[in-house]
Parts: sequence; C-alpha cells; structure tokens
Amino acid sequence: MCGNFFAASAAAVPMRPRRNAPKLNGWLIVDKPAGMTSTAVVNRVRALTQGAKAGHAGTLDPLATGVLPVAFGEATKTVAYAMDGLKTYQFRVRWGEARATDDADGAVSETCEARPEAAAIRQALGAFQGVIAQVPPAYSAIKVAGERAYDLARADRPAILAARPVTIHRFDLVAIVDRDHADFEVVAGKGAYMRSLARDLARALGTCGHIAVLRRTAVGAFRECDAILIETLGGAGEDTGVAHKLLPVETALADIPALAVTGSEAAHLRSGEAVHLFRTMDLDRIRDLADGAMVCAKAGNKPVALARLEGGRLHPVRILNL
Repeated sequence: MCGNFFAASAAAVPMRPRRNAPKLNGWLIVDKPAGMTSTAVVNRVRALTQGAKAGHAGTLDPLATGVLPVAFGEATKTVAYAMDGLKTYQFRVRWGEARATDDADGAVSETCEARPEAAAIRQALGAFQGVIAQVPPAYSAIKVAGERAYDLARADRPAILAARPVTIHRFDLVAIVDRDHADFEVVAGKGAYMRSLARDLARALGTCGHIAVLRRTAVGAFRECDAILIETLGGAGEDTGVAHKLLPVETALADIPALAVTGSEAAHLRSGEAVHLFRTMDLDRIRDLADGAMVCAKAGNKPVALARLEGGRLHPVRILNL
C-alpha cells in the first residue's frame, strides 16, 4: 500500500518477548506513522509476533512518516547493507521560523521576515548537492563523550557537533505551496539529515526555517508501495499474517553481486571456512569481481552467506541460516 505524505499518528505498544516466538526471516516494510519512534514501531511489531527477533534499518524522527524496513531473523544480518542504500525523502519547509529541533516538534528559537522566491531557491540548491559538509541537528542520536546529543540538548548543554561529509544525489524543489511553505524531494546517501538540509538551505537564502512535514519514500530496494500500515496488522493475540507479508532476506542485498556456489562450497561457507576459487571454472565465475568485493553466495536460489573475495578465496562474513 502506498503511503500518504500526511500520514496519521499512532501510539506505541509495549514489547513482550516470549520463549515460543516464531522463527521469521525476511523484511516487513512498515509505513511508519507520525508521532511514533522507530524503536516503538519495532517493539509493536515484535509484540504482535510474540517477540520474534527484529530490528530496523534507518531511524526516522518521530515527526516523520514513511518507509521503515523491519528485519526479522536472518534478515537482521543484512541491516547494515540496507542502511547503506540510497534514501528518498519528501519534505515541506516552513520559512521564517527556526526551531530548536529543526523540525515542527521543537520550540521556536528564531523568526525571520524574509521569504525566498522560487528562482532563488532553485539557484541555491546546487550548493547542497554532491558531497557536502553537514552539521547534524543538536537534537540527534550522535554520541558526544558517551552521551547522546539530544540528551545534552534537553539538559540545556547542547554539544558543538562537527560537520561531516554526506552525499546528496538529488535535491529538487517540487512546489511553492504558499509564501511560508515549499515542498522538496531529496535522494541522499547514508547519514544525511533532512532537518539539517532544510535549516542550512533557509540560512543560505537569507532566512530561517524548519521541516514541517517529512516522509521517506524509499530505502535502498525498499519502496513506499511495499509498505503496510501498522494498524492493518491487528492486535496482540490475533493472527497478524506477518509471515505472509515478508520480503525475502536478500531483498536488502539488491546492490551486492550474487555468486553461485556448489553444494560442497556452501557447506564450507556455512562452517565458516574459506573456499578456494582457482580453477578455470572459478575464474569464469569471478571474472567481473574486484579483489575485496562483497558478494551474496547462493546455492540454487537460497542465500548461503555474505562473503568477501580476497586473493582467490571466498571468505564468509555473515552466514545466513535459511
């Protein structure tokens, strides 16, 4: 089901792990509602699945809605690869008003009279594409001397956060909604904060601003139309049908080359042993792979392991017990 840019909010449900939790493997793509943390979404899904092993790929702010991939079982071993994928966001900037959190959830910290015109906005966007230096929001999960930045900010001890390189692949003005609001779409790499992007764009345009609405529409291979509304899963004790809604574990590995292995090679990899690839038929298999490449080793159509090719040997990195 495709989500709505202005999705409704929902309350979190406590997690209740159980010993007889089902063994689920795969990805559930949740359309996260506004007003709910990403962790609360995972906890709710775990409660509905009797505590099945789960984790999410890429935190969304409570204000944000949209694509939140939830990994179950062996899919949790591929979370890092899902998080490395490109992410697409849609957001609305509110001009003339800065907020402590750089989004509508924070207190107003500054107001400005200036309002940018469409031509000026489009001209400014070029400076925010490619590899840019970005200072994360004061209210972020980044650790400073062992403490989360948002905890320091809430205690009136905001940390001075260093700029870090992030990659913005595309930053488009979608619409001028009215004098105070404009809509944008962004495709970004890992670690980019949309709140910082909106804040800094406003500053570059001679005003201040914050994100009023934020929606994520894609994470790597996971798309908005893969996402389901959490309320459609039912309540605790009901047959949620989660198992039938899961995408395969390897969906998160769409950008990683697949390498076919034999049954005996699969057995070695599952045992944590490296496989030698020096025969002529082996060289044909790995001809297009660079030394150090990460691959998804498959026996038949079943993923066996995430493995690294080094010096003619295939070394298992994460074994997938499917």
